[in-house]
Amino acid sequence: AACRGLSGRLQDVLRTASVLELYHNAFLLHDDVEDGSLMRRGLPTLHRDYGVPIAVNVGDGLNALCLQPLLDNMETLGLGKALRILQLIARMARESVEGQAVELDWVRRAAWQLRDRDYFLMCYKKTCWYTFIVPMQVGAIIAGATPLQLARLKRDAVFVGLAFQIQDDVLNLAADEGLYGKEIGGDLWEGKRTLILLHMMRSASPDEWEKACRLL
Repeated sequence: AACRGLSGRLQDVLRTASVLELYHNAFLLHDDVEDGSLMRRGLPTLHRDYGVPIAVNVGDGLNALCLQPLLDNMETLGLGKALRILQLIARMARESVEGQAVELDWVRRAAWQLRDRDYFLMCYKKTCWYTFIVPMQVGAIIAGATPLQLARLKRDAVFVGLAFQIQDDVLNLAADEGLYGKEIGGDLWEGKRTLILLHMMRSASPDEWEKACRLL
């Protein structure tokens, strides 16, 4: 959509779009294992049906399938654009893993003294980069966007990515499970530090805060 919005050709961006979807699913498979999630897209998670070793290996396999199409971009897009896309996706992989590491560390340390900005930084890394920043930047690069257009798209992608994650956190508490596709309340069981939960902890009395910590 970003590529076509800037008058780029759909056929030029499809290969890279497919790579991003492979990365996306690999992240979700590994994320479900790390979180012990039970459902994804309305069905049992892969590790629940087939076991952790197979789920992890499928995620690794999806990652392995990503490299060749990106190299093939050199033939259709030219060396310059192909290398810029490779650099962006390498950054995306690192940012996403770092964001996941931050969240896992909070759970491991039972950290609750967190600010909204801590949550936003975690989401910026874990969610924004692979859901909006890189897809929009890649589409724009392929379409020949200017540096100013790229900067504006990145800014907008960050805001949309944060909004997407906050909405997902709300749905995890309040959605219809059949429509949502994941188990309701899973974030609570997994110890996710959502914006909602952090606000609740800050608003609690000392006794409520201690009780909530024990339960969580």
